[in-house]
Amino acid sequence: MLIVITILAYFIIILLISRFTTKRTDNSTFYRGNQRSPWYMVAFGMIGASISGITFVSVPGMIMLSNMTYLQMCIGFIFGYFAVALLLLPVYYKFNLTTIYSYLQDRLGKRSYKTGASFFLLSKMTGAAVRFYVVCIILQKFVLDGIGVPFPITVIVMVCLIWLYTRRGGIKTLVWTDTFQTLCMFVALILILFEVISDLHLSVGKAVVAIAHDAHSQVFLWDNWISKQNFWKQFLSGIFIVIVMTGLDQDMMQKNLTCKNLRDAQKDMCSYGFAFVPANLLFLSLGILLLMLAHQQGIVLPKQSDNLLPMFAASGKLGDTVVILFTIGVVAAAFSSADSALTALTTSFCVDICNQPKNEHLRKRAHIGIAILFTLFILAFKAVNSTSVIDAIYILCSYTYGPLLGLFAYGLLTHRKVSDKWVPYICILSPILCLTLNITVSTMTSYTFGYELLMLNGCLTFLGLYLSSVKRTHSFA
Repeated sequence: MLIVITILAYFIIILLISRFTTKRTDNSTFYRGNQRSPWYMVAFGMIGASISGITFVSVPGMIMLSNMTYLQMCIGFIFGYFAVALLLLPVYYKFNLTTIYSYLQDRLGKRSYKTGASFFLLSKMTGAAVRFYVVCIILQKFVLDGIGVPFPITVIVMVCLIWLYTRRGGIKTLVWTDTFQTLCMFVALILILFEVISDLHLSVGKAVVAIAHDAHSQVFLWDNWISKQNFWKQFLSGIFIVIVMTGLDQDMMQKNLTCKNLRDAQKDMCSYGFAFVPANLLFLSLGILLLMLAHQQGIVLPKQSDNLLPMFAASGKLGDTVVILFTIGVVAAAFSSADSALTALTTSFCVDICNQPKNEHLRKRAHIGIAILFTLFILAFKAVNSTSVIDAIYILCSYTYGPLLGLFAYGLLTHRKVSDKWVPYICILSPILCLTLNITVSTMTSYTFGYELLMLNGCLTFLGLYLSSVKRTHSFA
């Protein structure tokens, strides 16, 4: 009951924030926040929006499989955010875009525009629904099952609450609610860290020393080129993941486009880019401390690394306070990414697919429809109840970002036009070729592709667009 009261109190605060930030709203408020957001608020809130509920749960468990090598990718993130700030944001602000895919229509053509937006809608709906589903399952298993709440009720109530506080203000509301949710997430993380350190009977200083000397504290892997944890694979992948999954993703860019001007947006982007190394260092450090605690107390580690933190936090092994903190942290991280996904999907559908950015009635109906579809996706994943299907959806999402990388790279780096009618076929064929290559290489050799497939996918799309080019024209970059 205490957990339910805590969650309800959390949502009441979110709804109050929504109420006070959206007294007068229209489509401009919903889509662009009237371009009045303070850059430092956007920057802080974007940390929480980028760290999903799955990240909150999974990153501590990464220690069991790959030590602290994930930080190599986080270092790449920093350079990726600078690339987005210096290369993509100037284009988006130059054309005063509501959705970033509108650039493709001006530069490449209508079919290119619709193709880019469609790839975003497909990948974001499935990816966001799977991430939210996984978080709901974790909360259900470790928290809500104990008090008799059915899973469908959990999903419906949570999605309804997201719709309720985003329906009026949209992105303007999210700038402020994300700030609160990011604060909740980090407070929960830090307090859980202190609880674990206390249970280990260590001071903070001794805990830092213990983490630094632990075998799992390895960050860099230089010599093994086959491993997915090789530094250059992780580092370069981190750069391109940010460029594609932030710079070319309407969900992640929409808040950045609410800043007053380009300079503020660039300050916002570069500032929160630096936050990912220390933020993930805290999560990974927590993972090492939990392994120490398991060894000290003779606790059997879970078979799945994702269950490391939930096993301790929600089982009561660290006390009721940590159960509450864990619940708040997961909910805050999950909602700060899910609410922006629903808002971005609504924006892209109305602006990119329906071409009616000023139709407020359409926007309201679309927002309800997407919330319902989002709920149905989550319940469908529960009905299937197969990790192989969920893994397949994650793989699908990773492949759908490659064509976006190729489309934008071609538009920005060349002056050539394309044969617009062939663009949808090129963007569909490229991921299929990548999948075929991945299966062939992994079958014939010991090499397994990792995130570098994203770069290969983008290159194949770029090549296909180049081969379909017809003549030179001036650049829109």
